[in-house]
Amino acid sequence: MMMNTVNATKTNSLEQDKSVNSEHTQFTSQNVDQKPSTSFVSQFDTQASAKKTPKSTNVKLSTSDVHVYYGESEAIKGIDLNIYENEVIAFIGPSGCGKSTFLRTLNRMNDTIDSCHVTGKVLLDNQDIYDPNLDVVLLRAQVGMVFQKPNPFPKSIFDNVAYGPKLHGLARDKYDLEEIVENSLNKAGLWNEVKDRLSQPGTGLSGGQQQRLCIARTIAVSPEVILMDEPCSALDPIATAKIEELISELSTQYTIAIVTHSMQQAARVSDRTAYFHLGDLIEVNATEKVFTQPDHQLTEAYITGRFG
Repeated sequence: MMMNTVNATKTNSLEQDKSVNSEHTQFTSQNVDQKPSTSFVSQFDTQASAKKTPKSTNVKLSTSDVHVYYGESEAIKGIDLNIYENEVIAFIGPSGCGKSTFLRTLNRMNDTIDSCHVTGKVLLDNQDIYDPNLDVVLLRAQVGMVFQKPNPFPKSIFDNVAYGPKLHGLARDKYDLEEIVENSLNKAGLWNEVKDRLSQPGTGLSGGQQQRLCIARTIAVSPEVILMDEPCSALDPIATAKIEELISELSTQYTIAIVTHSMQQAARVSDRTAYFHLGDLIEVNATEKVFTQPDHQLTEAYITGRFG
């Protein structure tokens, strides 16, 4: 079920946060939880409105009452969210609001942090990914991750992409492997740029090319979901435009969740946008609606630049 506004159980957590983050408190009063139903002219280009509806009604990933703790500190406060097949959903919000932490719960990357503890349910195709019997390596093949900074392996371009298929036994012979590498680089929009230097180090590529190589490496193991944690924050505008175009193309085959600090980017690439604030999911709606007529005053305050 799509969640349009923060539910009543989260009001108390917003109230408690007043003592922690005073500069945001003018927007967290219970009296202004719900904004009047008025629209304003958005500064963001949300492109064609037809794109901004879910492409499928099939739920790919769902979270129920997800809490994340770092030691005693609660970073995520009971989030319920459905993510649909072949949609691009953007997570936005101020620094420290929990959007990247929440993203990492979707393929158990938080398991790598000793002090981190997750409660609640995260279902991938109705299977609980936090089931202790689940193979986390296989999960991370199904739900791939592209990080903020490009992180190619210190290997050749070919071996960067071939690593996953070799590890998971996806290629029967070298011809299969070569086909997987070529197809993955093609899908990542990189094949024509590197096809004549596949034996050269992946670290020798430009920043934008390295990020597309990392996307090709993710695609090579045939994931169903791709998580992107600020994939363009370290890139120049031209490389960013290529990645954004790639996200749009990939969404025809994959479900994509992207964390971004750029509201313009969220407006350009996503079908739906989820706004996070101090560990709470305040609003999730069609991107055009979030940027032109948000349901919650906190959302409007953030996108109009009153804080963040």
